Amino acid sequence: MMPRSLSANVIFGLAPIVLVIAVWQGLVSFGFAPVVLLPPPGVVFGRLLKQLVTWTFQQEIAATLIRLFAGFAIAVVLGVSIGIAAAASPAINAIVRPIVRVLAPLPKVALYPALLLLLGFGHGSKITLVAADALFPILLSTYYGASTVEQKLIWSAMAAGTPRYEILFKVVLPAAMPSILTGCRIGLVISCIVVFLAEMITSTDGLGHVLVTAARTFQAVDMFVPLITISLLGLILNGLLGAVRSYLLRGFPEA
Repeated sequence: MMPRSLSANVIFGLAPIVLVIAVWQGLVSFGFAPVVLLPPPGVVFGRLLKQLVTWTFQQEIAATLIRLFAGFAIAVVLGVSIGIAAAASPAINAIVRPIVRVLAPLPKVALYPALLLLLGFGHGSKITLVAADALFPILLSTYYGASTVEQKLIWSAMAAGTPRYEILFKVVLPAAMPSILTGCRIGLVISCIVVFLAEMITSTDGLGHVLVTAARTFQAVDMFVPLITISLLGLILNGLLGAVRSYLLRGFPEA
């Protein structure tokens, strides 16, 4: 049953991608869009394969991934830590709740000019922006998961003489893991979007910089290559995180 279910999931997952490519090819073939602005998908994917084996393009991908992973890792550490602490302590919750209510709806990209002044045009400002954007979905998911842990589990651990800090790590954190990982998947998608956007605004390397450079020189094919690359990276990273989630939640009914 598992291989059949997996095959069905793969087919249903690929169907929208194939449909988009077919519509793209149809727009070009029937002349709805000029080739100079919307090149055929075959040309773009051919250019992508050539670029992927070049050292220069690999360095651009590496720069984007460094910023993405660093910002996402910071968001995970801070989000899980603050979320667990807020769920465990009413005092911390009273401090964190108003801050989250004010900052969560704020578009973090609006802070980017200030980050550029404080941290410069290098990795620091982009990593900070990624971390700030990915932080809140992870924090909120962690807080929700930790707050809804069955009290019977905590009471049983306390009755067995388990210290309070061990209860957090041995009871609350594992029980909240499904919600935490859901927040991480949302945060990862946001990280991919934000790092690309930050590189488009101001950068000397990275996939976003490649797109802006191609657009300024009217190289339509080269403009689509980084777009497809970041999409594929997001797809791969989401799949890897999904595999990690399935492994960590193998004992949970919803897994």
